[in-house]
Amino acid sequence: MATTSQFDKSSTQRAEESAQRALEFDVIKQQLADLAMSQRAKERLLALQPSLRQRECAAWTQETTQARAVLDALGAPPLTSMQELEKILDLVPKGAMLIPEQLATVAQFLASCRRMKAYLKKAEEVNSTLASLGTTIDDLPDLAQEIDRCIRYDAVDDGASPSLRNLRRKLENANTAVKAKLEALLRSKRDWFADSYVTTRAGRFVLPVKREYKNQITGTVVETSNTGGTYFIEPSSVRRLQEEIAALQIEEENEIRKVLYTLTGLVELYLRELGLNRECMETLDFLFAKAKLSAQMDASPAQFSDEACIQIKEGRHPLLEKSRCVPLDFQIGGGVRGVVITGPNTGGKTVALKTIGLLSLMAQSGLHVPAALGSCFSLNSNILCDIGDGQSITENLSTFSAHITSIIRILENTGDQSLVLLDELGSGTDPAEGMGLAVSILEELLRRGCLFVATTHYPEIKEYAASTPGLTNARMAFDRDSLQPLYQLQLGEAGESCALYIAQRLGFPASMLRRAQEAAYGRILQHHNAPGGISPGKPESASATPSITAPDLPAESTGAPSVRPPRVQREPTQNNGQKRSKRFQIGDSVIVYPQRELGIVYQTADDKGILVVQIKGKKQRVNHKRLKLKTPAADLYPEGYDFSILFDSVENRKARHQMQRQHRPDLEIVVQPEDRHTND
Repeated sequence: MATTSQFDKSSTQRAEESAQRALEFDVIKQQLADLAMSQRAKERLLALQPSLRQRECAAWTQETTQARAVLDALGAPPLTSMQELEKILDLVPKGAMLIPEQLATVAQFLASCRRMKAYLKKAEEVNSTLASLGTTIDDLPDLAQEIDRCIRYDAVDDGASPSLRNLRRKLENANTAVKAKLEALLRSKRDWFADSYVTTRAGRFVLPVKREYKNQITGTVVETSNTGGTYFIEPSSVRRLQEEIAALQIEEENEIRKVLYTLTGLVELYLRELGLNRECMETLDFLFAKAKLSAQMDASPAQFSDEACIQIKEGRHPLLEKSRCVPLDFQIGGGVRGVVITGPNTGGKTVALKTIGLLSLMAQSGLHVPAALGSCFSLNSNILCDIGDGQSITENLSTFSAHITSIIRILENTGDQSLVLLDELGSGTDPAEGMGLAVSILEELLRRGCLFVATTHYPEIKEYAASTPGLTNARMAFDRDSLQPLYQLQLGEAGESCALYIAQRLGFPASMLRRAQEAAYGRILQHHNAPGGISPGKPESASATPSITAPDLPAESTGAPSVRPPRVQREPTQNNGQKRSKRFQIGDSVIVYPQRELGIVYQTADDKGILVVQIKGKKQRVNHKRLKLKTPAADLYPEGYDFSILFDSVENRKARHQMQRQHRPDLEIVVQPEDRHTND
């Protein structure tokens, strides 16, 4: 049983981590870490995870808000890098002696603490609760002054002790005496020397003697040049002074060590206070990193709701340039559990999806969100998503297989407090079967009671969303004149792909365009402003292409694939209250299922719901349940149109015309028998 629990937890964790990567929450955390100075603050920011407790989320957000207020009022806080401080403080209890560079680091840290204490004192003016942290910082003036007195420019200063000052004065005098003697010898015998100055080798003063004169100087050869042409000789006349210098240097080194050990002992004495200061500064570093990111994004604090809802006002994706990002207004909750977003490719559907998910993660992690004040989020137990094609050569996954695998994992971890985001739902396979799977997934998410947002191109799903309680449509606006997406999400209305219209505007061959229209809609769309082409349509609120609605498939087996869209239990009606069977009128273009053949209504439904439909020139009796309205006759033909043009042969129409003018007993009209198969 324990093994199963561990497996479930691991599966849930993998699903959540996958969603966070897809939504690029890891990029946001890396941006936060880059704004921090200390290693521990960076680690905390990289490990940031959304909370499930409202009180905790509100407290975290309030901390960010307080830090942002101080940052805006006083500017950047006086934080310093603390990369080496932790190592230094770990060395002290082990008996190590701190070197001057390490003591200088401690002094710099204490100076930063002193400045931070003063900075937080000013923060009281903006009524920030963050100012109270200043009282926990001890700037340790005695330790700071002693280190500053003894250490200067990363070295022990002469004034660190009287003995050290005296020793260094003696050393200076001895060095001066040696250099004076050697310089006098240089001046008296210039021809003997390769250079006209005293140099040092192995820590000793020497003269650069030419090889031919090396026997003229009594002394010790300390070193020779690479070519052998110069000998560096310590003359015997200065050996005593050199030995005196060496002895003084040993004393100096011992005195320096005494000073460093004393300072190290002083640091150890204040080790606890230094540790508390470091923790406080790391906390401030953590908080101000969140405030800096908020300022960079021009973000604002989010509100939280006990109910399952999300309301985003003028939201922006935080990784997009603000000047080019169109604000997103989005709302879900109450009676709406799911939103289906449709619209053209590159219209911003995926960006909208990612924005919703990423802002939710940021809000639950106590970060400000790039949105207007008043944006509100519920606490989701987990955020799960399927975004991107997920195709993998190494794992032998097609786009469709990857989507299904991801959705299966999502459903395994979805509860009533989950937020589910699905991109291009049902894509990557046969449209009919993909649509069926999409509807079944939406129904299952509705049944589980979670919040979810899905994007799709399927027109059937638009109708399903429009007529299903708990679902609503949304679309990404599109400028037909410039052929540019507007990246504006409009709730409550379904969008369209505009593919044929875009193809026409881009110069797609007219003959191929007409064939594409016939294949897609069974007719040629005309408009007085676009002869022979696709109607540019009405404003975005009206569809430029016929509305395609999901069919009511027959209950019996028709040889279709076993996986079919779940049947929607509803009775569609028109404004006059007629039932579905009465909605079909003579001349309507319809799709006949399961063959998905195009037909034209020849005779309206009888009391049993049977219509006569002309399919490929043949008239057949068909149950209304097998029909889906493609285009009403009113949209296809002008008022008073003679439908005999559609249903009669040329000979029959000529005969009817002549019979109307005069009696012709020699003429006959041949009526095609109706196919009696109704396939109820």
